[in-house]
Amino acid sequence: MTQMASADESVVVIGGTGKTGRRVVARLREQGVETRAASRSGETPFDWADRSTWRPALAGASAAYIVPLDASPSPTPALVEEAVASGVRRLVLLSARGVDVPGYFGASYDGNGPHMEGETAVRASGVDWTILRPGWFAQNFDEGVFLDGVTSGELALATGDGAAAFVDADDIAAVAVAALTEDGHAGRTYELSGPRALGIGEALAEIEKATGIRSAYVPVGEQEFLAGLVAQGIPEAEAALWADALKPIRTHREAAVADGVRRALGREPRDFTDFVRDAAAGGAWQR
Repeated sequence: MTQMASADESVVVIGGTGKTGRRVVARLREQGVETRAASRSGETPFDWADRSTWRPALAGASAAYIVPLDASPSPTPALVEEAVASGVRRLVLLSARGVDVPGYFGASYDGNGPHMEGETAVRASGVDWTILRPGWFAQNFDEGVFLDGVTSGELALATGDGAAAFVDADDIAAVAVAALTEDGHAGRTYELSGPRALGIGEALAEIEKATGIRSAYVPVGEQEFLAGLVAQGIPEAEAALWADALKPIRTHREAAVADGVRRALGREPRDFTDFVRDAAAGGAWQR
């Protein structure tokens, strides 16, 4: 595959301070690609709720990585339209595994949520596009929703005996950078996962082995889980979405190993053990 050769090529990363966005920014800059990190707290102001920030963030960019806002209706189609009008010629969209599968995120999910609205817009944009569909991130254990449970010694989730092939956010970023800077990825949708499935308890055991930090996995029923979230002050509707998001793990749908990393990069995805080793070396989970 060939690198984008023109000296005036530049990339804007929408969501450039998030889990995947900041990794994409770092990798692009390591390669010498002119890159702007666009977000509410980034160096380039961008706010999904303030459309006056969109055009300045996109101006002059030849490619864009988009971390969408998970809201309905999705604002991604409008951003895609703005990006194309601004001269962006290559779009890489972060979507999610299972977004086109009715029932994947609960009985009420019909396969046409906000992520699909964004995918449809990107596919119809008229420019080169690539879509990334990762499963659950390994980084949820060290910088995401599982972190408090890991450090408190008890992680209670409505995931039963389910498992997930947790994908490393560094792999997601590597695929995104390849799609942004190389030929051969246009028109492709990459399903992304790690190389093997782990149950929550198995993942916690790996963390304990590397760090000595012991955390017990406590499987709870869905209603008990919901009640616990509401008791913490989380609105019922938001709590229900959170419970639905765990369903793919509970039903083992997240356990399937996808081939997107290998297709895009020609190598196997990073293992959960690699993630834990590097996260621990970086000081994750230190008390």
